Amino acid sequence: MGNTLNPNSDYINFLTEVKERICRSQYEALKAVNKELIQLYWDIGRMIVEKQQDLGWGKSVVEQLSKDIQKEYPGIQGFSTTNLWNMRLFYSEIQQHEKLQPLVGEISWTKNILILTKCKDPLEREFYMLHV
Repeated sequence: MGNTLNPNSDYINFLTEVKERICRSQYEALKAVNKELIQLYWDIGRMIVEKQQDLGWGKSVVEQLSKDIQKEYPGIQGFSTTNLWNMRLFYSEIQQHEKLQPLVGEISWTKNILILTKCKDPLEREFYMLHV
């Protein structure tokens, strides 16, 4: 028969090391996905603001955009009318405050929106973004 491993301390340490590496990689992957999602939402918010300013589009463009995105990508989440308005708010508020810009990619979308809607002062926003 083949060699059987006895669960001695060397193997247990090795297994622990592998499991820790897996967890670290999963965490880093989630952080990278979050940063990309935040960047996407920033870009969409910017695009909405620019089109409304440049072309004089009103509020209905957000609702129509939501419908068209959901039609094109059935089952996709994150592009409701409410969330598109949040993207617009996110861009409008954060682009004015350079100190906040690097912080938004470090926290989840939900936490970003919660902080933006509950805190109006940039220093208060910065505090919460640093401490969530």
